[in-house]
Parts: sequence; C-alpha cells; structure tokens
Amino acid sequence: MRVGLVVVLLAFATPALAGSFCTDAPPRNWPTKAEMMDRIRAMGHQISAFKTTDGNCYEIYGKDKSGKRVEVYFHSVTGKVVKSPSL
Repeated sequence: MRVGLVVVLLAFATPALAGSFCTDAPPRNWPTKAEMMDRIRAMGHQISAFKTTDGNCYEIYGKDKSGKRVEVYFHSVTGKVVKSPSL
C-alpha cells in the first residue's frame, strides 16, 4: 500500500517540478541581470534579492506596487512572470 501511495504522490509532484523550469536557452541569450532588474522595477517591484534558480528562472524577493512582500519567478528569456507564490 505504501509503495502505491509513493507512486501516486510522485506522479502528481512531477508536473509541479517541471513547471519550475524556465528555459534551456544558454545564458548568452538571456537579458543581463541589470537589464532584467530594470524590467522588474518597471513592473513596480522593489528588489531586495535577485538570483537565478536551478531551473534557469530569474527569481526575486522584494515588494510589489502596494508594498506587499513577494517572491516572483520570471522566465529568464522572455521576462514574463512564471510563478508568484505569496510570502
């Protein structure tokens, strides 16, 4: 019974993990950190931390337009928001 439960849980976890992957494009095709930070600020975010994830996304911790704390993942080529979990 436990093995079956583990298999079911892994089946549901796999799509969630796949969704955290942004691109396989080489970093030379990405906007620079400075360019991406400018785009993010133009969206109204204040950035307190900026990094690249293991899934090749840009990630920030900071505040949104209303001053609410946010964690946002951006596609590292297009700059579009791919995930924004609440803090």
